[in-house]
Order: sequence, then structure tokens, then C-alpha cells
Amino acid sequence: MPLGVVLRRLPGVTRWASYSWKAVAVLPGAGPADWQELRRDSEAVEYHAATLTLNLHGAETEAYLHGLSAQVPAIYVVMREEGGEQPLDMVLVTASPYEAQDYTDSGEEIVEKVPMPDGLMAWVQAFVTDFHHDEVFIKRKRDKKRTDLTQDGIGDPRIAGAGDIYASPARQRRRVH
Repeated sequence: MPLGVVLRRLPGVTRWASYSWKAVAVLPGAGPADWQELRRDSEAVEYHAATLTLNLHGAETEAYLHGLSAQVPAIYVVMREEGGEQPLDMVLVTASPYEAQDYTDSGEEIVEKVPMPDGLMAWVQAFVTDFHHDEVFIKRKRDKKRTDLTQDGIGDPRIAGAGDIYASPARQRRRVH
């Protein structure tokens, strides 16, 4: 599904940043756009920065369920800083909080959380209903090998004598010199 990304530009609060940018909305079914101005209110300006495709994958339905069960379900917008008049490059939109987390780990991308519109929420929920399968938890059986039968260090060729097993390194150095 095509999603338009709406960015808001506000004046910077420090002398080092002329403007601050924030993703504020997504537009489901939007047409192509290239930083089209939508609204101007005093010094705040909103742009339809880009239209990206939201892809849903059957293997990630658990992540979508997690995102839908949040207090405010969200779409995550992934951006990279560029220079110039259009300072942000739109990379990706995703409904998966797990995928968004992966992008935040590198520190190179900016990930913004945008509230999911109701129609989009219904579309993602319908996808999850069609493709989600609960995985049955299978408890792993413990090995039968008994680990309490051997004592640490006994039989280790690096240890000269039985009394050296629990000896401090300083004591062993005194013996060597």
C-alpha cells in the first residue's frame, strides 16, 4: 500500500540548528510526491515529503500483532539525514516495531513513530487475521549427562598438583620464581 509521509518543519531552538523536522502523519493511498507543501501556519510548514510502499510479510505477523496491541498503534518512518534544501531522505515505512528497532540500532537512521490511521489499522489487522499462525512452545528436554560428577581442574594437565586447583595466581607466581 502506498503511504505518503508528512513532515513538519519548525524553527530550530538553538543557534546550531536552523530547523527541526518531525514525521507527523502518513497518508494511506497517496500519490507520488516530492516535498510538496501541504500547509503553512506561521513558521511551521508541513510537507508531503515522499510516498513509500508499505509491504507486509507473512513471517512478521507476530510483530504486527505486537504493534497493533500497543496503546497507540503506529507506523514507523525511517529516514536518513542529507544536506541541502530537502534534509531528510525517506528510506522506509513499516508496521513492524521489531524492524524499526533494527534500524535504530545502527544510529545512522532516524526512526519516527507516527499514529496509524484507522483504515490502515483495519488493513493490517485483516492481513494478520489471514496469515498469522501461533507457534506452539515446545520445551526442550534436559540432557541426561550429569555434570556434578567431575570436579573443576582435576585432571587438567595445566595444573601441577591437587593443591594448586584453588591457589591464587600470586601464590603460583611465588612458586615459579
